[in-house]
Parts: sequence; structure tokens; C-alpha cells
Amino acid sequence: MAEGQKRLKVAKVRVFYECQHCGFTSLRWMGKCTNCGAWDSLLEVKERAEKAGEKIGKERHAIAITDILEDDLIRFSTGETELDRVLGGGLVAGTLVLIGGAPGVGKSTLLLKIAGNISGQKRVLYVSAEESAGQIRMRAERIGALRPNLMLLSEINLEAIKDELAVGYEAAVIDSIQTLYSGDLTAAPGSVSQVREITFELMRVAKERNISIFIIGHITKEGSIAGPRVLEHMVDTVLYFEGDSSDELRILRAFKNRFGSTSEIGIFEMTEGGLKSAGNVGERFFNRRENKAGSAATVVMEGTRPLVLEVQALVSDAFGNPRRSSMGFDSTRLTMLLALLEKKLELPFNRYDVFINLAGGIRVNETAADLAVIAAILSSFKNRPIGEKTLFIGEVSLIGDIRDVPNLDVRLSEGANQGFERAVVPRKPMSKAALKCFVAEEVAKVIDWM
Repeated sequence: MAEGQKRLKVAKVRVFYECQHCGFTSLRWMGKCTNCGAWDSLLEVKERAEKAGEKIGKERHAIAITDILEDDLIRFSTGETELDRVLGGGLVAGTLVLIGGAPGVGKSTLLLKIAGNISGQKRVLYVSAEESAGQIRMRAERIGALRPNLMLLSEINLEAIKDELAVGYEAAVIDSIQTLYSGDLTAAPGSVSQVREITFELMRVAKERNISIFIIGHITKEGSIAGPRVLEHMVDTVLYFEGDSSDELRILRAFKNRFGSTSEIGIFEMTEGGLKSAGNVGERFFNRRENKAGSAATVVMEGTRPLVLEVQALVSDAFGNPRRSSMGFDSTRLTMLLALLEKKLELPFNRYDVFINLAGGIRVNETAADLAVIAAILSSFKNRPIGEKTLFIGEVSLIGDIRDVPNLDVRLSEGANQGFERAVVPRKPMSKAALKCFVAEEVAKVIDWM
């Protein structure tokens, strides 16, 4: 070799051990992860280091924030009104959306339907690493998603998928992120390092080529998306699909959205033709059969949408320690409300089991349903039905007064549209309500009214 000739610097292979539960890395193998405490979870990973002196990306310099122009968000419809609502008005071009849910809840069916809708005007790629193209074609025919612009690819290699995306697509669906693998890593598909590396590469492709990409993620037993938490930080939007496979209704929630609100929910209905946006949502969560003791109605806000809910309560004699159980309502708040009834009204709930359920499988995160919960509990305790056309709206404090809730007029308007005639509220509405309102400032007045 000539004296002045430069030597080629070979890329080194870095070997480390990575926890498959939390992503913790160590230079040596350990039987127990020192970060999360999991046993036998560290696996060997070989990663190619960058060549010495090699620059990643182009050089950038800081500029004044006043000299930066605002980005124009280009949105387009997915063809499903409920999904558009959750996304904040439509899908943003060049965004990376992660959707998770339990097996069988309908993630693949929904996104195949969305891909078919978008392919009516744009070129869409559907990548399946779990099913063959023939299986996907059969499902697409069943749900009416057959379009010439919808391209199918059965592939698990990331490099092959990136080559296909370079052909020219405006949207893509990856099913699923845990089954892909990158040749740059020796770790198995679904490992922490593979999921992290693949998500980063897909994010880079989405931003550089302005492709809107949906990626499906499996969830763990704890209900979180499998893989490192950094996965949720890397994407633009995180959606969770909730629902029982035996129930026809599915609820889509946004837990992160860089281009919209996270307070909206989407409600879908499973039909023979696949998942569809549910119609007449206002009538889905309230049963209008013969009214019985232990049932009360309220109106909650899910984002900008009011929903009429039925609160069901059962008070029964306790054998041993009294139990408090709730489905869809905060169990800690239920305990607080029962303690209030025992203290202020001297009701002996310490000798009774109390169970609360919100019909329809929806979960309430606001306090406007407090008054309806108390009304349902008292109705079951006294074994006296409440008028089926009466609403209970209000937050109950620990000192026994009933406090105002936001958007009261919107709630009352929705109640009137659903056929209710009366409402027990903490204050008079700002505008003239279509139903008769009874103002109750403390819980004792509600008892007298009932």
C-alpha cells in the first residue's frame, strides 16, 4: 500500500444485550434485567455501527423561529366519518398512525376497508406479513374494498417494503409491525430493537415521500402495544381499538394526536360487510324498555359529541366485607360517593354490596355522571324505579353539593332529541331548554325530589 494512500475504515459490528420487555441495553448478559426486573429477558443483538467520519443526513443550522413558515396540513378523508372524527378532521398527508387492539377486534378489517376507500382516488399499498394475498383478496371482496389502485404485498422484509414504497404511493397499511424484520439487525422479528428500528425507518419514509402510513400493533396482556414505549413517541398518532369480539360495537380512541384532539372517540359497528361507522349513536347506549329500579340516565361528553348513557346499579346484602365493583366508571370515585351517602344521609351502605355498570360497554372519564350514579344506587337501594324520561347531570363533591359541568346546554339538547322530558341539573341552562329542568344544589334535594 502506498504511503499516502488512505486506508478504508471498515464498519464495526457492535454486540450488546437488550431486554425484550423494557428495551434496556447492557454490554454483558445478565439473568435479570436491572431496569424492569424481568428474568431471562436479555437477548444478544448485533448492530452495524456507522463508518467513522460518515455523516448522517445533511448539515443543518438553527434559524429564528420568526423566519419559519407554517406548514400547510393537507388532509383527506378516509371514507369513514368516525375515523375522520378521531383523526381530527381527516388523515394528514405524510403522517404515521399506530393502531392497536386486542386480537379479533377488527383492526385488519377496518384498515383494509380504509385502504379500499382511499384507493378510490389515491394509490394505496397494503402490506401483510401475516396473511397471503389470496386471503386478503377474499376479505376485500366481502367488505367491498376491491379497487384497482389497491396493491397487495405479502412481505416481512423491511428493505423489500421500502423498495416497493419508492414506486409511488400516497398511503400504505402495514399489518403488522411486530412481524417485520430488518436485515441490519440479527434480533428476531418482534424484538424491541427490531420494532424500534422498523418504526424509525417507516417514519423516515413517510416524511420524505409524503406517504400516510398506518401500522398495526399487537397489544400485551396489560393492554399496551407490544414493544418499547418509544414506539408510541415516534409516531404521530396512537389509536386504540376497544370492544368485545362478541359485541357488535367497537370504540376507537386516540391516546396521542399531533394534528388534532385526543378527546374524540369513533364508534363502529361490526356487520356482515365488515366494520362501518355506527349510525344513530345517540340511541346505542340507552335501553328504552320498561324502566326498573336501579337505572338512571345521564349525558356525557366524548370530545364534542354528547352521548346519553344508562347507569345501572345493584345494591344487595353483603356477606362478609362489602364489595364495590364498577364497569365503565372509576371504582375509586364510586367508593367516595358511597362514603358521602353514608356520612351525609346516614344510609348504611357499609352492610351492602354495590355494583355499577354503564350499559353499552363505554368508559366514562368525566364527573358529570356522578349524580346519575347516586340516583341509580338510591333507586336500587329503595327498590323504586326512576322516571324513564328523566336525566341526571352534575358533579357531586365530597361536601355534598352538586356542581356545574361544562356544555350543559349541549347535553340537555341531546337529551331532548332522545325523547327525555325532565332533567335534574346543578343550575339553570343559559338558553331555553326543550325539557323541564329541576335545579338541585345538594344531594339531599335530589333525595327529596326522588
